[in-house]
Amino acid sequence: MGFRRHGPFQAGDQVQLTDPKNKRHTVTLKEDGVFHTHKGFIPHSDLIGQPEGSVVRSSGGTQYLAFRHLLSDYTLSMPRGAAVIYPKDSAQIVAMADVFPGARVVEAGVGSGALTCFLLRAVGPEGKVTSYERREDFAEVATKNVEKFYGGPMDQWRLVVGDFVGSLDESDVDRVILDMLAPWECVDAAAKALTPGGVICCYVATTTQLSRTVETLREHGSFTEPHAWETLVRDWHVEGLAVRPDHRMVGHTGFLVTARRMADGVTPPPRRRRPAKGAYGEESTTTP
Repeated sequence: MGFRRHGPFQAGDQVQLTDPKNKRHTVTLKEDGVFHTHKGFIPHSDLIGQPEGSVVRSSGGTQYLAFRHLLSDYTLSMPRGAAVIYPKDSAQIVAMADVFPGARVVEAGVGSGALTCFLLRAVGPEGKVTSYERREDFAEVATKNVEKFYGGPMDQWRLVVGDFVGSLDESDVDRVILDMLAPWECVDAAAKALTPGGVICCYVATTTQLSRTVETLREHGSFTEPHAWETLVRDWHVEGLAVRPDHRMVGHTGFLVTARRMADGVTPPPRRRRPAKGAYGEESTTTP
């Protein structure tokens, strides 16, 4: 992970140029490259050698602020084969699944590689991420996106094209992340791969998927009581004394479910919480 994230711009760096209307453009710097826009052009040589946070002016007189991509910016602008996991959810996965430096992580459903980029950064050079993806076209897009951001192949990343249940060859892993339509079908395989104390984290889009995932984890017997939630992000407009919520926000993108792998042969304690009436279907109201 020797890709430069600081210092003066060099050829090969990805630079984000932001105009006065906050429109952003991504440029990969080349010695003889030129960035063209309807507001004029900017030779890449005007950027190479300059520090981050510099301002460059196009031939049409428009000023652009220049920074390297943040990972959150990159994942929203990357080419997509499948929908990406938003940065707000990737951050929750890294934090709430406790993905730590040196961790061994298995990811199923690589998509376009957005979450993979976050996981690789979290595990660091001593960790390992293995990603399973059924579709070869998605795997190709993800590989290009990950290598573009990190500047080349990652020694700590292995991408397997194949079904998670049928292809999984890992054991004693610390974390399993499932981003797929039916994660409940993979719970048993995840339980066998996880070390006691490890965390399973599932990302699903709908309430029906959420319900089935949680109930499968409960019924399996190898996991603690699942924790389910979603994250909503609302920006605020701040201009002097005019302080108010923005009119738009990043609302529902998906639900997250986490649970911890228990030791083999241990039965989780029964839940003390009584479910609401009718939570598990119609109940008889007749009395004997």
